[in-house]
Amino acid sequence: MKKIFVFLLTVTAGFAAQAQEQEQDSTGVSYKKRVLEATEVDFLMSYYKQDGVHSAVSGGKGMEELTDITPTIVVTMPLNEDDVLTVDVGVSAYSSASSGNINPFDSNTPSPWQASSGASASDQLTSLVLGYSHSSDDRNTIWNAHISGSVEYDYHSIGFGGGYTRLLNDKNTELSVSANVYLDQWKPIYPKELQDFADHGLYGGIYNYFTITTDDPLNFDPYNPEKFKFHSNKNRNSYSLSLGLSQVFTRKIQASFFMDVLQQQGLLSTPYQRIYFSDKPNYFINEFQLADDIERLPDTRFKLPIGMRWNFYLHERVTIRTYYRYYWDNWGVDSHTASIELPIKLTDKFTFYPMYRYYTQNASKYFAPYEMHVSTEEYYTSDYDLSTFVSNQYGVGVSYTDIFTSAKIWKFGIKNIDLRYNHYSRNDGLDANIISFAIKFVQQ
Repeated sequence: MKKIFVFLLTVTAGFAAQAQEQEQDSTGVSYKKRVLEATEVDFLMSYYKQDGVHSAVSGGKGMEELTDITPTIVVTMPLNEDDVLTVDVGVSAYSSASSGNINPFDSNTPSPWQASSGASASDQLTSLVLGYSHSSDDRNTIWNAHISGSVEYDYHSIGFGGGYTRLLNDKNTELSVSANVYLDQWKPIYPKELQDFADHGLYGGIYNYFTITTDDPLNFDPYNPEKFKFHSNKNRNSYSLSLGLSQVFTRKIQASFFMDVLQQQGLLSTPYQRIYFSDKPNYFINEFQLADDIERLPDTRFKLPIGMRWNFYLHERVTIRTYYRYYWDNWGVDSHTASIELPIKLTDKFTFYPMYRYYTQNASKYFAPYEMHVSTEEYYTSDYDLSTFVSNQYGVGVSYTDIFTSAKIWKFGIKNIDLRYNHYSRNDGLDANIISFAIKFVQQ
């Protein structure tokens, strides 16, 4: 990471020096208006907390308690009149009772309803995105490109992509196209009871310390080597193409339309999510049921979301912002998302905005609840993110904006402060609360 920042600073200094030389050599020539006048720095922070009763790690039952804190810094720097460099660095640190139950046997009384203190109970994702954009002299054409990387304990990703934007009709019409590629790789982690049985049989690992109880003691077989197999493919690659059209219809109405085409290939299931079959006996250590297998899903997935935004400026104090998206994929999932936000300008600097989001989804053809799959199926999951459900999200926010950046910290003026709270509720028992905070500084 340190090497990346050193390289970044070196490249940035080189661009700045080059831009300065160009300005000095063009004395007497009229200057273009810069795309970005000064460096901007955004500090963002979110706090997310959820709980539920359908843990995928425990095969569709058990606590889903999770806490996540995500600090992020985004620095946007003008390199010259036309070019802008963006650096986005973020960390997502979480603790999860659900993922802790990958190995619930670090407790003397393992249970899907009790938080585990194992290594998998917490982790952090670190990400870095470098972006570059170039605007034409008339500011009607914009090219952009980015490269990204992220890493956590069992997963790492690299990505790259670019886009093209064209402004028409006195900048009232905007057309955009972009493409992105993400090349990810798992370091698969499996449920502890399956991993230990594969490594040691019934004479090692957790089986040296715990007694197994079963509904069918005459056919004790907690592991079927013909059925359970470790994943040989550890890659997950994602490819996307995005198209967008934005149009200003009147002084009060603006709308945009978008469509994404996405293709995923590789290991698309989660290796540590358990499956329990209805046609197999049940085996327990204390209250925790030993897995029959892990989640298995096809190695390809095609996704197609299509949507639109429609904004109406009711008057100088109130704006209506709406959003709709339809989603379909070849796993059988289709969904509808609709949201509305009502920014209310209280003063020249303060804006209050209530918001609401509605979501409904039909289940994947590979989903079934706890102990509803049978062992003869080829693909199966008990992850309720792929189930049929309806969710509602309610929220409020307040924003402070000072276009003159009169408040300052060192050499930076405060341009914007934003604080939001949202409550998310799903009809399968999952509830969450999200608090987000953002502050933007502009170099002076």
